[in-house]
Amino acid sequence: MAGGGFVKLPDGSVIVALSLPSPPGGGALPGTRVRVLVHARNRQRALTRVRNLGLRAVYLRGNSEPPTPDEVSAALHHPEGLVWRSAPEDETESWHPIGRLLRRQAGAA
Repeated sequence: MAGGGFVKLPDGSVIVALSLPSPPGGGALPGTRVRVLVHARNRQRALTRVRNLGLRAVYLRGNSEPPTPDEVSAALHHPEGLVWRSAPEDETESWHPIGRLLRRQAGAA
């Protein structure tokens, strides 16, 4: 389950923002939350992209934490449109490609 929200862009696509617990063995500190941003055609496709990465229990209920304008820019300017950072409230931390979050988790298996 995740807290988060979305924003619809003028071209009809969406940016979905999710606040998730850090995956075990992932690139973030254990026990912390990560903010994940996904750019996709619609909300369902955005959630499917995250679930296909192995984060299966991800749902978006409501729009309580929509992406900020800075987060929208980060997702739009990344080639994959799928980024994360471990300290959502820390504006000085840069956004990372999603592969970096999941890399250690895959190596531990």
